[in-house]
Amino acid sequence: MKTLRSRRHRALCATLLAARKAAKLSQAELASRLKTSQTAIARIESGERRVDVVEFIDIARVLRIDPRDVLSELMQ
Repeated sequence: MKTLRSRRHRALCATLLAARKAAKLSQAELASRLKTSQTAIARIESGERRVDVVEFIDIARVLRIDPRDVLSELMQ
């Protein structure tokens, strides 16, 4: 089953984007904190790139969101 651009994948991307904006971070600032590129963050937020579990937890920590809450929402 393909998950890229699925309903849940789009919801995850939207949640991460909203959380970044709520944290008042630019893509470049988030990327710097995660030691990755701004392009990688842009591709995640636009749905062009999947996020693995470890990366998702790291992003959630930087954005100060509970990854369990996000996953719970996606499971519904």
